[in-house]
Order: sequence, then structure tokens, then C-alpha cells
Amino acid sequence: MNYKLATYSEYETIEFAQNLESEKFPNMVICLEGDLGSGKTVFAKGFAHALGIDEAITSPTFNIIKEYTSGELPLYHMDVYRLDGKVEDLGIEEYFTKGGVVIIEWADMISDYLPEERLDIKIKISEDEDKRVLVITPHGRQYEDLCEAVL
Repeated sequence: MNYKLATYSEYETIEFAQNLESEKFPNMVICLEGDLGSGKTVFAKGFAHALGIDEAITSPTFNIIKEYTSGELPLYHMDVYRLDGKVEDLGIEEYFTKGGVVIIEWADMISDYLPEERLDIKIKISEDEDKRVLVITPHGRQYEDLCEAVL
């Protein structure tokens, strides 16, 4: 089942991320997909802030993976855009079981490496450039329960 949500500002995207964070659990994986400027990093910032992370959250485009350990749970923020689907030697799968939350920007580029149970969020920019349509797809019972709780 897919869920749809519209946001009309960065604040509303952040608020949605904070609502999801309120239902967080260890080994949670959130996969973000969307064009440049669609709000993937804005979502990650909102989630990180709600986790209690005070560090500046930026897209890990050139780092691939940024680890933030100062919050309630560790946050592993990934941007796999520059990998061109080649992740074999990075150990990305190890992060899925480290007890934290994994947020992956451009996750569709590494679909073969994603865990079966996860939350997919596709962010689409509307013709009204302030509006975003989020298509949320839970994979697995825990993610379905999460969506029922916050959507």
C-alpha cells in the first residue's frame, strides 16, 4: 500500500520527518528518492533534529556516509548518487544492523542492496514549486505500523 502526503514548505517536510522520528526503532531504514532540490536533505535534517542531533546536517554527497552518534539513536546518513550503483566494497549493508537509523538519499540507485524491510519515500516536485508530493511505501509489518501511526 502507498500513502501520499503533500507538503507546502520546508517546514512541513521537516514536520513530517519529525513525526516519523517519533516512531523510530533500531535498524530503521528510510530510502529517499527524488530529483535534485526535492527535499531529501531537508527531510534528513528534520529527522536528525528530532533525534536530538545538534550537528549541522548536510548532504553527504562527497563523503557517501556521514555518521551522527550524539542523538537518541545513531544516524547513518548516506548519499549514493555518485556511486553509480557500485557499493560492493563500502559495507553499506552492515549499517542496516548497527542499531541506528539509516537514511539513504538516491536509494533507487542501489535498489539491489537495500533490505527487504524498509520505508521508501519518493519526493516529487509539483508544478507549484513550493509543493512536494511524498509517496510513502512501507515494506514490512514494522513499517506498515509506522505509517498507520503517523499518516
